[in-house]
Amino acid sequence: MTTCLESANAFDSTLAGWLRFTTATLNADISESYPVKEEILASWERCRQADVEPNDGSIHSRLSGLELEVMLKQNRDLIAIAKPFMKNLYRIVTGSGFVVALTDVRGYVMEILGDEDTLNNPMTVSFFQGANWSEVEAGTNAIGTALVIKKPIQVSGSEHYCRKHHSLTCSAAPIFDPQGNILGILDVSGASDAAHIHTLGMVVASVEAIMAQIDIREKNNALSVTNKRLTNIFNTISDGVIMIDSNGIISDLNPVVPQIFGSVVNQFEIKPGVPVECILGSKQTLVRKMLKCKEVFADIEIMVDTNDGLNHCLASGAPVTNEQGIVIGGVIVLRPIQQIQSLVNRFSGHYGALHFSDIIGKSKAILEAVRVASLAATSTSNVLLQGESGTGKEIFAQAIHNRSARCAGPFIAVNCGALPRELIGSELFGYADGAFTGARRGGKPGKFELASGGTLFLDEIGDMPLEQQVALLRVLQERKVNRIGCDKEIPVDVRVICASNKNLFTEVGKGTFRNDLYYRLNVISITIPPLRERSEDIILLFNYFLEKLDKHRRRFEVGADVIERIIRYDWPGNVRELQNIVERIVSLTEGTRITRGNLPQEICDCKASITDEMPRPQLQGMIEAGGKAEWRQRLWEEDERKEILALLSGHKGNVSLTARTMGISRNTLYRKMKQYAINI
Repeated sequence: MTTCLESANAFDSTLAGWLRFTTATLNADISESYPVKEEILASWERCRQADVEPNDGSIHSRLSGLELEVMLKQNRDLIAIAKPFMKNLYRIVTGSGFVVALTDVRGYVMEILGDEDTLNNPMTVSFFQGANWSEVEAGTNAIGTALVIKKPIQVSGSEHYCRKHHSLTCSAAPIFDPQGNILGILDVSGASDAAHIHTLGMVVASVEAIMAQIDIREKNNALSVTNKRLTNIFNTISDGVIMIDSNGIISDLNPVVPQIFGSVVNQFEIKPGVPVECILGSKQTLVRKMLKCKEVFADIEIMVDTNDGLNHCLASGAPVTNEQGIVIGGVIVLRPIQQIQSLVNRFSGHYGALHFSDIIGKSKAILEAVRVASLAATSTSNVLLQGESGTGKEIFAQAIHNRSARCAGPFIAVNCGALPRELIGSELFGYADGAFTGARRGGKPGKFELASGGTLFLDEIGDMPLEQQVALLRVLQERKVNRIGCDKEIPVDVRVICASNKNLFTEVGKGTFRNDLYYRLNVISITIPPLRERSEDIILLFNYFLEKLDKHRRRFEVGADVIERIIRYDWPGNVRELQNIVERIVSLTEGTRITRGNLPQEICDCKASITDEMPRPQLQGMIEAGGKAEWRQRLWEEDERKEILALLSGHKGNVSLTARTMGISRNTLYRKMKQYAINI
């Protein structure tokens, strides 16, 4: 235990050491031993090097009024946090002649607490707002030295470099921010004869409390910024976002949700406090599983009845849990189908919108074509669609794509007959930068690359030049493409569907279509019948287009003479021609009655047929029943008989060649020859 005599002896030895140090020359050897701590001796040396006058008794320099105002403004957060802890510390030393001071990072006093007589005491007279307590100004002292060594320190009596402070004991500790930068110094100073080692401990404890509060405030500020950012995202994201609590009640939603559904769904106003089940309808079990079992769901299709009609969306949801893993709510994201389709169309440029349900018809011929196409959709084989122009080959191609495993990928259609001969290669296979004059800078991917993962529909494949047929065959075999002007092979995962209004087998015989490419494409061949061979569907299609194309939703009355001429006409342009005729009728018909005068001249002038020999009641009965198969079948069979006779004559009785030309098997041809009593 330290006695008063020992303390006095220590004080006397420190003073003696101070006298020896301050009277020594600037370049004197300081390797000799001094009875002070290493930090104190190092500080003395810094003060001597800085020409600090140890015997100067003047009061410290101070900041001007404007400078003081700027300092206090810059450090207002630190002052606000530290002041309550300074008050707590001052309560402990009240009446003891001690002052509690807070300085900035330069050592200027910002706040000071002390008794009135203490602040006016000559011993502590240099403690005032704006006073400079750095080592350069005040010599070795707890504030200035703590700023240099960046750790707590206590300086008592003659440990101070300046004699005017030998009556003081100072305990100070630096205040750091969470990044380790010094913000300021907290100091407690008083008479040196009242020095106590625990004083520094109290200062350090107060500083630690201040730094903890600074850390909390900084984290709160960071959380506030993050919250503002998330709020901005929440309010500006293009998807609808709904926040729910653990009971499935809406707690918040962004402005997009009412834009998607309107303000009312199923007679519920969409707002916080409403059960989310009113929006999800039959999919409400997904929310229950999410909240009870933590099951995440993604891109679930939902249809909601709103005031504006049926709304189609994809919904995704995930639970929100607390630190203990307990579900406290959930987040549901809603994306309109139209938005997704628009996004796909924007980036890929193409998508398939048609399905098998869009193919109108009940005839055996069209139903058989749909059946084969439906089976083809489940495979990955190449498909060849053959049929006259206007029969709907692209509808079949899109329907096959949309029923296949590639339906989520792009559907890209290329009309080989519409492309200039010299551009087909660059369109299909792409080109590299600078491949030819006029090439886009940076190059351009071809349709095969763009269709990778989806379907490439090559329409009018029979019009492709022979030199490009070679390149197409290589791509189909190797599943790789070479851009024009580039030797790099790019793998592509594409299903190819081709279509032609020509008989490709006949074109092979003519030498205009490669034999090997034909057999590569003709894995699954589907012949789409012309409209004249599916007579049962003409009125069905007529009524369908009539309803679809009339924007005014009129209920048309169609005269019997109009139906009669529609039935008689052979429709060389097939379904496309029928659709165009109906659009013309809808556009030019005044009122609701369609008469013969609304028909094009070529339909009105068509030659008389078997319908002219039918009694009007019989014809009207067939029309009302949606049929005309009986008489139309007779005409079609007669046309087919004439076609077989002509082909057999042209092929000199060769049954095999005739069957190939017709696209049917030999057995089928023999059966038809027997049916029509054709002998060779």
